[in-house]
Amino acid sequence: MATSAGFEHPVVVWLRRDLRLADNLALQAAVASKRPVIALFILEDEPPVRGSGAAGLWWLDKSLRALAADLEGRGSRLLLRRGEARSVLDAVIEETGAGSVIWNRSYEPPMDARDRNLAEALRTRGLEVCSCEGKLLLDPGQVRTKTGGPYGVFTPFWRTASGMIPPLDLQGAPKVIRASKVQPRSEALEAWGLHPSHPDWSGGFGWTPGEAGAKAALDAFLTDKLATYPHDRDRPAVDGSSRLSPHLNWGEITPRQIHCTVQARLAAHGLETQAQKFLSELGWREFDYGLLAQQPALHQAPFKRALSGIEWRKSPSDLEAWRRGCTGYPIVDAGMRQLWSLGWMHNRVRLITSSFLVKHLLIDWREGEAWFWDCLVDGDPANNPANWQWIAGTGADAQPFFRIFNPVTQGEKFDPDGDYVRQWVPELAKAHRRWIHAPWTASEAELAEAGLMLGRDYPKPIVAHEQARTRALEALKATRQAA
Repeated sequence: MATSAGFEHPVVVWLRRDLRLADNLALQAAVASKRPVIALFILEDEPPVRGSGAAGLWWLDKSLRALAADLEGRGSRLLLRRGEARSVLDAVIEETGAGSVIWNRSYEPPMDARDRNLAEALRTRGLEVCSCEGKLLLDPGQVRTKTGGPYGVFTPFWRTASGMIPPLDLQGAPKVIRASKVQPRSEALEAWGLHPSHPDWSGGFGWTPGEAGAKAALDAFLTDKLATYPHDRDRPAVDGSSRLSPHLNWGEITPRQIHCTVQARLAAHGLETQAQKFLSELGWREFDYGLLAQQPALHQAPFKRALSGIEWRKSPSDLEAWRRGCTGYPIVDAGMRQLWSLGWMHNRVRLITSSFLVKHLLIDWREGEAWFWDCLVDGDPANNPANWQWIAGTGADAQPFFRIFNPVTQGEKFDPDGDYVRQWVPELAKAHRRWIHAPWTASEAELAEAGLMLGRDYPKPIVAHEQARTRALEALKATRQAA
């Protein structure tokens, strides 16, 4: 698309949660056009969906820096703009004479609808517009039951979906990306203030955001952890999970890349059980995006209405104790402190801590979902609310509300030696494994030997398990009777 003066209309690649060069279908299409490429990231002030939480913005800051360096290494640059998406795109098109805009599809329904309207408006003006896939293995609309409806239970969903995944032809990162002769003004990333301050609580995060960090995390997992994954994934004291979730969340790696790499490792080493167990975690992500397609307000509205009338308690003090990791239940407190320190929490402990908030404290699951959203570097718009609704009994394939985790027995089962608790609750570092998950059962002599006084060095339980269980079941009974 060259004018008589030899000007080539550039292609704008609008990057969102796809901060990578390899297996980036939008970028590949732009490079294949042989035209100059403008890689654009827009920080939307008022996006159609809720913006990222504080920990997510920390990750975004680091991921954009890594992406900018990767682009510069291939002769390109990252253009940063802040504002309303349509206005920013209009300005960039006007400044550069761009003839095409390409992006990778977003599956949050309000975002998808906005993108469709935007594409129509751009095409009306004579621009070429292309939306590519890549965030999921399958479009949520593809996986249907025999009657044509969406799945509401995971196991049959994944059985069907895993058989539908086509052969995947992955492309590596382009070696060279043609830069536009017109170089529009880019905003300074520092001016966006994505890194937390007042206070800066990210000092212990210890992650390596970016595409290279994602690849390193996958390689390390397959080399060191896959063989023992089915067992170690439930042991919070063991570094047995992949920790790929924040990289997936920001599109530094795709489920396509993970699926292909794991399948190759399976073929080479025959780890059938381990590989399938791990790939089913990708399946849960696919399943949750199917739920999001059915319920766009998944973080606010119950997926199932059966328990929508439950009477939640309003207790700011209990909510704050939970957030700070001061409930008096060591496995719960360890998880909440890990969340604050790392921007991440072990998956098994996510279940325990969320169950405690919803069922022991009888506090609205939306309060917990919002806290996790703000504190997690992997705050995924489908996974986070779907998992909270699963615990609350309002989601698809949900955990029944009457099934109430006992935090003491959960700790004893999954952290039998108390190593996880000792790491994140140092007050209990000298506690005996026999009572570390229930310090109130220790004798005064045992507590003194461990240097503990309950209520001074470590809080007493803010609620007794049996009392909390009875209260939760009564609330469930009242809700059913009212219905």
